[in-house]
Amino acid sequence: MKNIVIIPTYNEKENISAIIDAVLSLPSGFEVLIIDDASPDGTADIVKSKMEGRDDLHIIERKGKLGLGTAYLTGFDWALSHGYDYIFEMDADFSHNPADLERMLAKALEGFDMVIGSRYKSGVNVVNWPMGRVIMSYYASRYVRFVTGMPINDATAGFVCYSRGLLSAMELDKIEMKGYGFQIEMKYTAWKLGFRIEELPIIFTDRTKGTSKMNSGIFGEAFRGVLKLPFKKIKRKSE
Repeated sequence: MKNIVIIPTYNEKENISAIIDAVLSLPSGFEVLIIDDASPDGTADIVKSKMEGRDDLHIIERKGKLGLGTAYLTGFDWALSHGYDYIFEMDADFSHNPADLERMLAKALEGFDMVIGSRYKSGVNVVNWPMGRVIMSYYASRYVRFVTGMPINDATAGFVCYSRGLLSAMELDKIEMKGYGFQIEMKYTAWKLGFRIEELPIIFTDRTKGTSKMNSGIFGEAFRGVLKLPFKKIKRKSE
């Protein structure tokens, strides 16, 4: 069984070495794929220096800041073409605890095709966020649930495990949202296709190093994009 964790990066030199070490040290043998969007702070150079003499760390360097969604789609294509069985999304800044990858994989092995590291499955499990951001994030997921009917508590979560079967069945080239709305659209697509989805409670801790990439434009795209989802025709890739 081959498992890979995709980590998009833009200016993450303060975190990248430590997060790679934390993931690669886990007992289940996760590999790491970094998708770097031409970070001017030298993030990619740090990754490449760590790649010497090992085959469990990989990097794709893109020519500019092209968006979170397209970074993951690039990573999904690469992972599928290289034969990975479980593909994970994860932030570089330790807001997602690397140790939770083991819990997510164990749940996936029970037969779930998507396992979501959920901040809101059991209350609100967020540490060090300003209250305004907590409220915005929580009610964004409530908004998604109201508009789409999707029974997921944390629709905007970015800590996710996908089975190979799920990603292979999705028309990934039809995913339209590029920012954080991408996370919503992926979950909605998996749900509409009838795949088994599980939310696993996690504790989300805000970054202590580096700068958040969230902005009002990203939020606006997600807000508008959700309104279109109930009208989107979704089918399996093989159909």
